[in-house]
Amino acid sequence: MCGIFGVTHAGWIDGPWDAAAESLAHRGPDGHGSHVDDTIFLGHRRLSIIDLEGGAQPIYNEDRSKCIVCNGEIYNFPDLRRELLGKGHVFSTRTDTETILHAYEEWGEQCVERLRGMFAFAVWDMREKKLFIARDRFGIKPLFYGWHKGRFYFASEMKAILADPGFPRDMDEGALVCYFTLSYIPAPLTIFSSIRKLLPGHTLTWENGDIRIQKYWDLSVSPEKGRPEKYYIDGFMGLFEEAVGMHLISDVPLGAFLSGGIDSSAIVAMMSRTSAGKVNTFTIGFGGEVGGYLDERGYAGMVARRYATNHREYEVIPEPAGLIEKIVRSFDEPFADDSTIPTYFVCKTAREHVTVALSGLGGDEALGGYERYMGYMLKGLYARLPLLLRERIIRTMVERLPERADGHYTINHMKRFIRSASLSPDLAYYGFITKMSPGLSNSFYSDGDRYGRYADQCRDLILEHFNSPNVDGPADAMDRVFYCDAKTYLPDDILSVTDRVSMYHALEVRVPFLDHRLFEFCAQIPVELKMKWFRKKHLFKKAVRHLLPREVLDHRKQGFVGPMAQWLKKDLKSFTEETLCEKNLARHGLFHFPTVQRILHEHYSGREIHDTLIWSLLVFQTWYDLYIEKGDAVRARENV
Repeated sequence: MCGIFGVTHAGWIDGPWDAAAESLAHRGPDGHGSHVDDTIFLGHRRLSIIDLEGGAQPIYNEDRSKCIVCNGEIYNFPDLRRELLGKGHVFSTRTDTETILHAYEEWGEQCVERLRGMFAFAVWDMREKKLFIARDRFGIKPLFYGWHKGRFYFASEMKAILADPGFPRDMDEGALVCYFTLSYIPAPLTIFSSIRKLLPGHTLTWENGDIRIQKYWDLSVSPEKGRPEKYYIDGFMGLFEEAVGMHLISDVPLGAFLSGGIDSSAIVAMMSRTSAGKVNTFTIGFGGEVGGYLDERGYAGMVARRYATNHREYEVIPEPAGLIEKIVRSFDEPFADDSTIPTYFVCKTAREHVTVALSGLGGDEALGGYERYMGYMLKGLYARLPLLLRERIIRTMVERLPERADGHYTINHMKRFIRSASLSPDLAYYGFITKMSPGLSNSFYSDGDRYGRYADQCRDLILEHFNSPNVDGPADAMDRVFYCDAKTYLPDDILSVTDRVSMYHALEVRVPFLDHRLFEFCAQIPVELKMKWFRKKHLFKKAVRHLLPREVLDHRKQGFVGPMAQWLKKDLKSFTEETLCEKNLARHGLFHFPTVQRILHEHYSGREIHDTLIWSLLVFQTWYDLYIEKGDAVRARENV
């Protein structure tokens, strides 16, 4: 895994470009390299995984007319290499990156269709003065780009682009509203108006100052009805075993996250079947006042013992306040999924022993594992009740219920359900995933009219995927929910967490469930087999029942999150009140302070859980201090 950066500069090379590439050193502490000519600067930071001695980048082709910088891994590169050698290409390294370069020589921009893996790369053609950039199908690896004063920039993280002190940091107001609505900023938006995310499954070509963006892949969801359950179980297990096996290619120590859930447990089981030696596994739990909350160490231990892994358990007592600045600097924009905290610690501990770790991410989207999927199925039954009963009686009763004192989300989920279940299929889905209740959205911003208009834009950005023609089925089909999550929440939230936090520790994380051939097969499995009798992951559990302990298969999904609701009431309370005081919020004047006070009061009193919204405010305030106020001061000094 690596960090890449590039900038076109039309005949001059002066600029902070080495410093920009150096800002990505955490992504690649093992080496660095660059290419400079009269048109472009390309920088690379390397984390050595394959061909440790000979894989320095940029890598050039035979006549040095083209070069490449890449972040990622191509798991089918041995097969591609053999094919390209047969066509006369000459290799100078054993790396997967060089395989991409020769594939580009052979097949042009269509080379991406042959790649099986995770990647963000840039090929520079010196003769044609053409830059070709590509991002993998699911967005496992990030790619940002922007423009300023005629220059085109791209990078693995925005901090490299922002290393240019003259680059504008104007805030994108629509992205701000998306952030507080979803807790993340969906692509192609970023918090900066002049920087965008290249969408997953897309390429970008820069030539003579012109930019062309094209889609090369999309997920097609068209379930095959009528086939026996065994057909899907056999097909899935064959592809699953193949995908895990391909993800084990490495010249450095390798392990796996083992949360105690079914996805990571199945991956560890499959690794144990295909690995020559013992598998390294890592899990964490929380100690202190909130110890035991969502702690799955017992289930992880069952799997570790069954497969005799080199298992390491860690109990952490985190100080979330001290982590906020690290999280903000990892993302360069506000990002409020609190799974960053346990992810930070499991990556930190894993990196002490291995350089590569496999993760079970993607299994929920592929096989139907989220709680909200169950809620979406239940909404069909709920909608059959008389409207008067739903809205006047049931909703009134549920809205009055206090939240659970232990911080669990049972009542909160009930409230979210009854507020959206009566809406149209797409709006019900949107209601289930949004983080701000309708009663707050109208008064949250100081200038409600100014920011209110972006709310519809945010909704439309998400629901264009829900209503995509790539899903074959009626408008209320669960398949639309799966597809929308795979196009939005998966790349822009959970994969962003995985990439940014793992690379902060120079740890490469691989996600076998997102092998595109495996995921495409899962997209053809009918909903009634993925989720049967209101049981999540029915087919998956049946497929791996012989591999895992019964307790692991049957216990309720808990998710890889921390006890944020409790932290905000206890450990973080004084920090929260200080950070979100009227004086601090007045420095930008974006939020209506009485509404912020109301949010805090409702959370502290147990009237309603607002942990995600409060955490979003804390992260935003930290980001604003670091990237807008202090960032402006730094640029002012450097421009004097």
